Amino acid sequence: MVDFTTFPINAKWPAENPDVLQLYSFPTPNGVKVSIALEEMGIPYEAHLVTLSDSDVKSPEFLSLNPNNKIPAIIDPNGPNGTPVSLFESGAILLYLAEKSGKLIGATATEKATITQWLMFQMGGLGPMLGQLGFFWKFAGSEWEDKRPQQRYVAEGKRLLAVLEKELDGKEWIAGEYSIADIAIAPWLAALEFYGAQDALNWSDHKNLVDYVARFKARPAVAKASNIPPRP
Repeated sequence: MVDFTTFPINAKWPAENPDVLQLYSFPTPNGVKVSIALEEMGIPYEAHLVTLSDSDVKSPEFLSLNPNNKIPAIIDPNGPNGTPVSLFESGAILLYLAEKSGKLIGATATEKATITQWLMFQMGGLGPMLGQLGFFWKFAGSEWEDKRPQQRYVAEGKRLLAVLEKELDGKEWIAGEYSIADIAIAPWLAALEFYGAQDALNWSDHKNLVDYVARFKARPAVAKASNIPPRP
């Protein structure tokens, strides 16, 4: 058994079962990527709610695990060669879990490369751009008199949706078979409803994407994991 007292985060979020993977997260689009992957892959885990308040994400305990003070993060007591490993960045965690489980990463080197390509598309483009759109459309940025930032992210959001709409033509999943790339992409598309930005991006005109998100939400693991850890 790994002695979790060696991990400072355990002082604030103690592990009840230190033999299983520990998830520190909040159910945002980035956060649910990991809970969904864990459910899909059947990896036993324990979830700890880390709120987005400074008292949590900027606490010494959380910073000891992720110096970038962002959820999600994990500790896997059963890491490579039987040693514990800690990770932050949702994309890196998805890749790690896929390699660990041998699931949702493709069966060949070519399939893995294609899946990784679309994972990086989400990490480097779709997520950051739609996140900024949310800020300027729903949150504090919406109150700014200068609407150029809002217009910039609406335009970029439309461009990114067009890329995905075309890629999904004739396909159920972005890389052919269901994979970690879908687990990364779909929660961000679903977030447009929460942001109230669907009409601004002409969401209903993207039939492939509408069907894609509905298909994703219908998966039992997605339905279960979309509020893990539960919001207070």
